[in-house]
Amino acid sequence: MRSRVLGAVGALSIPLRAAIGIAAVGVGALLFFAPLRVQTVALVTGVGFALVGIAAALIPQTRGGVPLHARVLGGVLVVLGVAMALWPSAGAPGLAFLIGAALIVHGLLAAWQAVRGDGRGHVGRVGSVDRRITAGLTAVASITVGVVAFSWPVLTIVLFRFGVAAWFVFLGLQLLFTALLELRGHGDVNRRRHRTTRGWTRTIAAASALVIAVLLAYGSVRLLSGVPLPEPGAFYTAPANAPTEPGRLLRSEPLDQGVPDGARGWRILYTTTHPDGAAAVSSGTILAPEHPSDDPYPLLTFAHGTTGIAPKCAPSLAAAPFDDGAGTALQEMVTQHGWVAVTSDYIGLGTQGTHPYLVGEAEARNVLDASRAAREFDEISTTTDTVVWGHSQGGQAALWTGQIARGYAPELDVKGVAAFAPAADLFGLAESDKTEVGGKTISAYIATTWNRLYPELRLDEHLTPGSERGVEKIQDLCFNGKDALPALLRGSQIPNQVFPDRLLDGEFGTKLKRQTPVGPFPAPVLVAQGLADPLVKPALQQNWIDARCTAGEPIDYRTFPGLSHMSLVAADSPLTPQLVQWTLDRRSGTAPTPTCNAG
Repeated sequence: MRSRVLGAVGALSIPLRAAIGIAAVGVGALLFFAPLRVQTVALVTGVGFALVGIAAALIPQTRGGVPLHARVLGGVLVVLGVAMALWPSAGAPGLAFLIGAALIVHGLLAAWQAVRGDGRGHVGRVGSVDRRITAGLTAVASITVGVVAFSWPVLTIVLFRFGVAAWFVFLGLQLLFTALLELRGHGDVNRRRHRTTRGWTRTIAAASALVIAVLLAYGSVRLLSGVPLPEPGAFYTAPANAPTEPGRLLRSEPLDQGVPDGARGWRILYTTTHPDGAAAVSSGTILAPEHPSDDPYPLLTFAHGTTGIAPKCAPSLAAAPFDDGAGTALQEMVTQHGWVAVTSDYIGLGTQGTHPYLVGEAEARNVLDASRAAREFDEISTTTDTVVWGHSQGGQAALWTGQIARGYAPELDVKGVAAFAPAADLFGLAESDKTEVGGKTISAYIATTWNRLYPELRLDEHLTPGSERGVEKIQDLCFNGKDALPALLRGSQIPNQVFPDRLLDGEFGTKLKRQTPVGPFPAPVLVAQGLADPLVKPALQQNWIDARCTAGEPIDYRTFPGLSHMSLVAADSPLTPQLVQWTLDRRSGTAPTPTCNAG
């Protein structure tokens, strides 16, 4: 019976090979060009694997029949293909596992072929040499790419689909080519004449695939491991006898890198408070004009945006500590207009403790205490008048700084608050960005820090399945400058939103809503928003502005078409000259220009 079945299959091998070849090319083209969802990609890929498995297991490629390793490989591919086709809703991690497993199994079987020969006793033939080399190279390449697939569960589907598509097209054309050769009746002479050329061509192709696989693995390790950053040294360690009163300067040291021409810079260490009010220590920076002045400098208080949550992510440790949001405008204020700029790293960045990430009032205390400490610095003298700036996370912190300034630091007179793309509506951002890469990365930072700050929420026990590993990896990656790429790539590999909807609907969601600054604000407020911002959505910002205007807060709201979250604060942004002039106007007492009642 078995011989009759195999005989029938052998008789139909040419049309079967051609049909499966055409189908494989079609699958590859579909994966290349069709706008498919993840689940559809899984379905199509599963069908393709099953077809290739059938071809490998049942259709003889030579007169010697189907070798054992081909039957095993074909059976494995059929099983995996059927699993993917019938289980497309497994999500990216499950699908990546199946694809990675298929590639690794393929590599192991190719390794078996390299060691055992072609399975028909042809070990001594010249032609078997290229087959063994090709099989060995293919084995290493397949296993390497399979391992990489486990590291990139989402990109394995979104990006690796093109590699799988190319594989299907290649195999499909190969099946069609061999079928056409059989139909044309190429005899043994022709086979021998072309065997060596075809064999070594396959070997060269396998070697090229191995090089690509190794480069892919190396690039993955480099990208996902992050950029090496300096760890905080002894300067950031709190003295044993540190005072408990907030806003006291503990120590300072000159900065030797990243200081713009025409300025002087220092690191500072000062006292502040934890979110629960307990005494804490934070670090920061001061940037002053190069030439000292006998008169007190106007004070610019700056709240920086998201840089990460690990101590090494402190802006004062960065190679360019003054390049954060609106850095060009800040440097112009110092070098051309004679202001002093002070920035807080916030607790936990540089110093020990948990960074109060997006906890508005806690960040604002750190910001105000940095300005208090700057007034104790002997190298400079500043006024009690200050204008507060902030971008993104720092925009939220700047708004909170204005909101609590009179009660927390009454000796400072806030003359204005400027917030650029502020995270004003934190709950709205959590809702709108929960499935996007940037939103997942920020959610991972919140999950780590808030789990420590609010242990009663038990966030680590309520994350969406599959996100725990990504959250764990992201917490040690920074988000400033070039260092942002590894964090975003890790965020791209979290398959689902980090926080389930039921969590957003509970006490966690309530705490997020409490981070919205609502005023009253003691001075004019400028809010700038890029209308092409993919992170802080313009519609959300408009809702916050409308609510503040309705509450009687005179907001000056300026929108910038075509600008994104980062281009809004770039050197060539139209916001830069406007921000400088608006800040100078606050110092001179020029009347503000609120837009709440503008048509």
